[in-house]
Amino acid sequence: MEEKTLREICGSTGVTRRAVQGYEKAGLVMASGKNNYGHLLYDHECEERIREIRFYQTAGFSLKEIASIIDASSEPKKAALQKQRMIMEARCRETQEIIDRLNQLIADL
Repeated sequence: MEEKTLREICGSTGVTRRAVQGYEKAGLVMASGKNNYGHLLYDHECEERIREIRFYQTAGFSLKEIASIIDASSEPKKAALQKQRMIMEARCRETQEIIDRLNQLIADL
């Protein structure tokens, strides 16, 4: 597999340089090497892990929470995902109630 520079990884995953550096600082990813110019290189596995981390962030997990579940066995990971799903479903219901209220206010005008 061909390794990619930080710029290429950012482009292919849609995350910023700063985000990747944050993932590195949190111990979630690390470069697989450096090229002749001293640029950090990342392999395909790292690229996929960055995509996974980004998904977890989008789902509302903090980097600390991600660090605790990303390499966890099935049961703790499943429990964390189910808990987060419940939180998101509750937010969705709250949002729908607000939308319904807005629609009512609009209809009353």
